[in-house]
Amino acid sequence: MSDIAFLLLIFIMLISLMNYRQEEPIDYPEASLTEVTQADNNLEIWVRRDGTIVIDGDVVSERGAEGIIADAIAEDPSVRIHLLADRNTEYRTVASIISILQTLQHRVLSLVVSDGTQEGTP
Repeated sequence: MSDIAFLLLIFIMLISLMNYRQEEPIDYPEASLTEVTQADNNLEIWVRRDGTIVIDGDVVSERGAEGIIADAIAEDPSVRIHLLADRNTEYRTVASIISILQTLQHRVLSLVVSDGTQEGTP
């Protein structure tokens, strides 16, 4: 009986780690019109204020980001890309990610912003 309880505990711990979301400390831009999208089946790309690109907690170059995005699209063509950029990030960094998506002909992109109701949260 204790073996089953121990296995259940391990299973629950593993499942909770699978749902762990890597977040970067950014200052979200605001938007007056927002739309809530599903949280399932997405790839989150974080862009820090200094232009550093972070995917799944790993800092990547633009070329590395292109490879990760291409792999995600090849695995599931309906994957939604969530782009979370700091409000003070230079536009050229955000435009480079959008350019990668255009090159890959992927049209499912969400620009994550704050709706202004809560400070610092999407």
